Amino acid sequence: MADVFDDLGKHEESEPGEMSFFDHLEELRWRIIRALLAVVVGTIVCWFFIDWLMDDVLLHPVIALNSHLSGSQQPIHLQNLKPFGQLFLYMQVAIIAGILLSLPYILYQLWAFIAPGLLEKERKFIKWIVFFSTFCFLAGVAFSYFVMLPAALQFFAGFGSSMIVNNIAIDEYMNFIISVMLAAGVVFELPMVSWFLSKLGILTPAFMRHYRRHSIVVIFILAAFLTPGTDPVSQVLLALPLIALYELSIGVSAWAWRGRKKKDTVTTDSP
Repeated sequence: MADVFDDLGKHEESEPGEMSFFDHLEELRWRIIRALLAVVVGTIVCWFFIDWLMDDVLLHPVIALNSHLSGSQQPIHLQNLKPFGQLFLYMQVAIIAGILLSLPYILYQLWAFIAPGLLEKERKFIKWIVFFSTFCFLAGVAFSYFVMLPAALQFFAGFGSSMIVNNIAIDEYMNFIISVMLAAGVVFELPMVSWFLSKLGILTPAFMRHYRRHSIVVIFILAAFLTPGTDPVSQVLLALPLIALYELSIGVSAWAWRGRKKKDTVTTDSP
């Protein structure tokens, strides 16, 4: 058994231009360290703007709702119920914001680690992959912030008895809106996942068209799990763009397969 690990660790046993198993582990370690350092730097930067993030961004949906209430709606009051609760909440927000700020660099480190296993032509797309992956994620976050959250809070404020006061713990409110935004950002990556799996030959547009009806059912179930609580408005608002993204992913998969067919044709015709 020791001889096996010795052979794995010997760089000279690898083919020229190839990396050994432990070289890949070392590269992965440094990629993770760089990504974590980027998160630390992003968190420090966001800490300088933490008051703006809290008051003008994360608390703004409730402030806007309370200023435009109708007669049947109850205002939402946020309260801190834990000692040092606001301190830990501010730290949590700074860390999550730091991750979002450093997201392009994190995605670049991920794709740079995968790049050695790709062809030379495919490596040229890494920058575009990083750009569109970041764009899709931020588009999901923006959609949840400007569409899903206001509608969900409107539903929450207008539902129930007028005798019940809507006093919500601030950590529960933050967990709600942050989880909704992050979930929307993740599911908006569906076109990029579809493109990547199609490039690998795992996913085909015919397969996605065949299971379209099944996917719609799965999408509504997924939306119910990704949205906290039992709010049907958030679930529907997340499911509808997911269905649109699924249709878009079919087109993305077809485009990826056209590229594969052209490459296979060129490879076959070449002497």
